[in-house]
Amino acid sequence: MLFSRLPMRAHLLFIFAVASVVLFGGSSSAHDADIVFAKIDRAAHEGSVEEKVTMTAGTLAQLATLDVSRGLIEAELQRAPAAIDSGVWAQMPLTSSGTPCSRAATRASLREGYIELGATFQCAPGTLQQTFKFLPLLPPGYRVIVSAQLSSGPVQRFAEGENQTVSLSASASGEAGHAPIQGLRGWFELGVVHIFGGIDHLAFLIALLIVGGNWRRILLMVTAFTLAHSMTLGATALNLIVLDATRQRWAEAAIAISIVYVALENLVFKEHKHRALITFAFGLVHGFGFASVLTSYGLGNSKLVGLLGFNLGVEAGQACIVGCLYPLVAILRRRPLARLWVVRLASLSILSAGSYWLVERVTG
Repeated sequence: MLFSRLPMRAHLLFIFAVASVVLFGGSSSAHDADIVFAKIDRAAHEGSVEEKVTMTAGTLAQLATLDVSRGLIEAELQRAPAAIDSGVWAQMPLTSSGTPCSRAATRASLREGYIELGATFQCAPGTLQQTFKFLPLLPPGYRVIVSAQLSSGPVQRFAEGENQTVSLSASASGEAGHAPIQGLRGWFELGVVHIFGGIDHLAFLIALLIVGGNWRRILLMVTAFTLAHSMTLGATALNLIVLDATRQRWAEAAIAISIVYVALENLVFKEHKHRALITFAFGLVHGFGFASVLTSYGLGNSKLVGLLGFNLGVEAGQACIVGCLYPLVAILRRRPLARLWVVRLASLSILSAGSYWLVERVTG
């Protein structure tokens, strides 16, 4: 096949290009279709609160019953303030210490690939709290990521499912509906839970491991993956790299590309001599995925502790997966025919899943 005849350098250039798109590309693309982003600014004036909400046109159409079958143009958006007020703003009331904030003005703008809604609120002093009542109206899996700039510092929370209310207090840790993350152990446990709950990361690891190799090659691949995702996870958590909404969307799409790519390699190539380099390149992308989870819990002033604990938890979970799969890989190495069928069937399944995730994350 043509894919198998390409020089290794071409494969690596392609992979690093995917990682570069996450950082420098995608400025013209839409946000994830299953994520609503809310940005609140209260730092400058205690009584006045500015909020910007970004979402896809499809999400807005579901909430405000707009017809986007032929696309949404600026004129149509400006003719629908009442529908947006009742379908969006009325369904996400903002309060301060239990007192409702008054909404003074709203606005709507059509950006390239997404919708930006804005509002100005007048709020009494106290802790801000916002409830996203529209979540049950959206398909399962939707999440609202809230970033707030308060006079006491930045805060990040998220709402999803039945956890519709977020409290925007700099003294609170963790997201609404969950116990606060306490200390190194709490962040460690979060990392373990995430690696076992992140089915896309699991699919990528399984696709890497099923082609086998001796324990040295597997150790080299796992080490490359660990170093790479630790680099981008740390850089993002420490704000050395800003992972905004557009880049986050591209990171999730690139993770799906990594799964498709490795599964295809398993089906096409008989040998995988450069797998450690490929793993390192795609590990950079997976680090952005880990970072989006970590920062959504609100690190506050415990960035180093949270980063260390979460990363150790991810590595511990990853080590468990490798430890469970390696005996199977070792057995298959001694049974070439069985190994061939296991690799083919598993890779086809992973390829199908990765392709589905890619289409879902690109098109919504």
